[in-house]
Amino acid sequence: MAPAVPLALLVALLAPGLGVAFPGCDYPAHLWCSSREIAVACQAESRCANLSRPAATPVELSLFYESLCPACRMFLVQELFTAWLLLPTEALSITLVPYGNAEVGAGPNRCRGCLPRRRRPRSDRLVLQERNVSGKWHFQCQHGPEECLGNMIETCLMHEAQNFSTYFPVIFCLESGSSVSKNLEACLQVYAPQLDGGRIAACVRGDTGAALMHRNAQLTEALDPPHQYVPWILING
Repeated sequence: MAPAVPLALLVALLAPGLGVAFPGCDYPAHLWCSSREIAVACQAESRCANLSRPAATPVELSLFYESLCPACRMFLVQELFTAWLLLPTEALSITLVPYGNAEVGAGPNRCRGCLPRRRRPRSDRLVLQERNVSGKWHFQCQHGPEECLGNMIETCLMHEAQNFSTYFPVIFCLESGSSVSKNLEACLQVYAPQLDGGRIAACVRGDTGAALMHRNAQLTEALDPPHQYVPWILING
C-alpha cells in the first residue's frame, strides 16, 4: 500500500500557496475555503472559487438617440458596443431609446455631428415629432422619414427579441452599415438568425410599432432635466 499523503501537503502540491500557513491562520488547509472569514485570515481568498465576491450593482446606462444622427451612430458603434463587449455582463445594464429630439422645424439643430440647417422665419411654429391623428400616432423625425423608419425598426426589433444580448448586436450592425432601414435581413442573418424578420416588419407597419414609438416619446419627454441634444446619455437615472 502506498504511504498516505498528508492533506496539507496534497493541497500545497495541487494549489501552490494554499497550503502555506500565515500568522493569524489557526485552521487546517482543508477548512480555509469554508468561510470568508477563515479565507481572509489564511490569505486564501483568491483561491477559493466558492467564496467569490457578491456582484456589484450594475451601472444603468440609458441612451436616447436617433437612428440616423451621425454622433449617435458613432457613440453606439465605437464606444457603447465596445464597452458592452469588454465588460462583464453583470457590470452594465443598457437601455436604448430610439426617438431623439422632441421638437424639429424652427427649433435648433440638436444632433451632434449634424450639418447646421438653414434658418427658418421666426413665424414658423415648432412641429412636434409625434401627432395623434384620428387615434393613430404619426411621427416626424429630424433626419426625415428614413430616420423614423430606422427608429421604428430598432424599436420593434427590441420588442420581438426581448433579450438585450440578442438585439444589441443587430442594432450595432444596422447603425454601422450603409442603411439602417434596408439592412435588417442581412443583419439578422449574421447576428440573430432565430428572429423572424417578418414579425418585425409587421410590427413596424402596424399599431404595435406606433404604440412602442409613442412610449419612446414619453420616456424622452419625461427626462428631467430635459435633453438638449442627442446622443443623450443617462447614468443611473
